[in-house]
Amino acid sequence: MLPPTGGTPVIPLAAGDPVLPPDVTAQARDLGPLESPLIWLTAAGAAVAVLAVTIALSHHRRARRWGTSGAVALFLVAAVTAVNSYVGYVRTAGDLGRLFERGSGAANAVGRVLADGAGDSESVLTTGSRPGPAGAGAPGRPVNSGQSIDVLPVADPARNVPSGDNYVILPPGYSDPANAQHRYPVVYLIHGYPYGGPRDWLTSGAAPDTLRSLASAQVIEPMIVVSVDMTAGQPSKDWECLDVPGGPQLETYLAKTVVPAVDQHFRTVADRKHRALGGMSGGGFGALNIGLHHVDEFGTLIIALPYDDLNDSISVLNGNQAVIAANTPRRYLPTMAFSAPVSVMLAVGTGAPTDVATARRIAAAFHARGQEAVVHSEHGFNHTWHTARATLPYLLAFADQNFRATGPAS
Repeated sequence: MLPPTGGTPVIPLAAGDPVLPPDVTAQARDLGPLESPLIWLTAAGAAVAVLAVTIALSHHRRARRWGTSGAVALFLVAAVTAVNSYVGYVRTAGDLGRLFERGSGAANAVGRVLADGAGDSESVLTTGSRPGPAGAGAPGRPVNSGQSIDVLPVADPARNVPSGDNYVILPPGYSDPANAQHRYPVVYLIHGYPYGGPRDWLTSGAAPDTLRSLASAQVIEPMIVVSVDMTAGQPSKDWECLDVPGGPQLETYLAKTVVPAVDQHFRTVADRKHRALGGMSGGGFGALNIGLHHVDEFGTLIIALPYDDLNDSISVLNGNQAVIAANTPRRYLPTMAFSAPVSVMLAVGTGAPTDVATARRIAAAFHARGQEAVVHSEHGFNHTWHTARATLPYLLAFADQNFRATGPAS
């Protein structure tokens, strides 16, 4: 299709966009109990009611003081829960508990109580697990339907990455002796920036639930999913998965440290055709940039909420123009030579027009270089975790299609 004069090429959806069962997509789009708009509406209504009573009793100093404090507190609760309802970061009591666990002292203790009492699948994450060699059974604690989650700690001080807890979701049957010789394709997922972390894909992104629903519907074959820690021990920093001059070498850490560690400790199919890299927002930028720099490592890219320019994050590169250019896909992708084919899915919400335009621009650049690129749109969603969660089934199914196309994993 020829682009309109002076405009961005219009890229139609390719045949590679998976068609999924309605129950799978409905589950991915469902709101968690703590995302319900009823929470903030109730809190806002209660705040208004308390404020009205306070005004009526304003001649009572104590009633005025307590009423004002209560109304302010309720308005704050309404504001926080309204933001969460929009963003979709905290779905359940377990998610809230793990958010508190990031703190210390009383906050951490409250978080542990909430997480332990949540009763959802992610509340039984194995922490501090150190898996055995690739031929051994996984020591991870089982979740539901035989699924288990391990934590693979991988530090790389030589690259200024002091720590990294990478969460590894293992498929049902991984530890079954009958599957001792079976090897699995791997999908790597990167969290957003700033204040993101490797648990986000397990909580806000609902990756364990999505994998179970896809497997139950027989949409995908068993795969390993790794939620990578790209914080370099500083979640507040907007690293964008870069090799930062004088700072953490996160791109190299993922491609040359984490991937070999996963291949060593788990039964993976250790080749690019059975390895996918993805992420959301800042993690999506990282997946795009790292994937393009390491075509020899990743044959499939699955990106939610994509962008191809550093924008405000450019500051971490300290004005080094050569490094900026080398890490801006919008500049180098249109002329890039590919040493091996790459398949890409870009997932967006129609409520974020900038994301849609960016995805189509990136897809056009891939098409111009002879590579497969698919744009998947979810109606009504924005640049939030709701979109990442709703599109994850399509992204994983797309990766599975590419894994199968290259031949059996075992």
